[in-house]
Amino acid sequence: MRTLRLLVAAGLVLIGITSCAKERKTSPAKQVRVSATAAYEKYFGPAPTTDKGTCYAFVIYFPSAKEPGKVVPFPFFTFDQASIRQVALERLLGGMDVGSYKGEMFQPFAPGTRILGITEQNGVVTVNLSKEILVSKADAAVEKALLDSVALTLSQFSGTREVRMEIEGKESGGVDGKDVGRFLGHGGLERQPLTPEESAVLPPSPPRILSVTAMKEQGSKEVEEVNVFFDRPVTIKELRITDGGGKSFEGEVYHSVFDMAAVLKPKEPSLFKAGLPVKVRWKVTDKVGRSAEGTGEFSLEVREH
Repeated sequence: MRTLRLLVAAGLVLIGITSCAKERKTSPAKQVRVSATAAYEKYFGPAPTTDKGTCYAFVIYFPSAKEPGKVVPFPFFTFDQASIRQVALERLLGGMDVGSYKGEMFQPFAPGTRILGITEQNGVVTVNLSKEILVSKADAAVEKALLDSVALTLSQFSGTREVRMEIEGKESGGVDGKDVGRFLGHGGLERQPLTPEESAVLPPSPPRILSVTAMKEQGSKEVEEVNVFFDRPVTIKELRITDGGGKSFEGEVYHSVFDMAAVLKPKEPSLFKAGLPVKVRWKVTDKVGRSAEGTGEFSLEVREH
């Protein structure tokens, strides 16, 4: 199995999830609860269990496109504790515009923005970003959402007392004629930490489906399983997968790793091709009791692992 750095990235690394689920079926049955930040438990409840003891659950706060100045919490998992802040910030910079979340999250980071470094000293975490982040036309709401998303995402990790931001190594003064202090919200007069504002956080919506994705071995002609991926760990009350005409696909259905997907082991795998229209009838509840149900039609994705 390939190295898993970031597992749940809203459909961008679904191969990693199913690879881990595949290993789970052949590994010892002993389950260990995933280590979760307080922020994760606040918005998404108790973390799921896994047969790996080094997994971590946390939250990334993406700026909202629907309510400027607000941020939306989204759950993520990683096996990489040593670089967990780097993993979180990279995903934050990458944005969230996939699956059923298209158009709901705003991307305030200018194209080309890079992480130049993340350091921690005595609980003070300093993020150094490249100068591309300085968008001259960014308004106050955009800047506030950007700063809140960084501060909230990084402040949740154990041992973090303050979060500070630098641009090309500066907290004040100018970079290529642009005022860093103005962008960081303190006029460049003093070096102040970013202040996480919980009031900026929107409550998570009810759970929803991200995608329907079939997995197959590299080079194989037929799929092994069909995954209905959700945006968070859920308890599945009802799930039915049918073709465009309403005929159910036969096979065994079970939960995947982290309870993030329903997995169908199809009786007739040759039926599943990329682009196949499939209908899903579903009813789920997340770990804090938010329930959702619906019927939707999806174009089947097929990925190799």
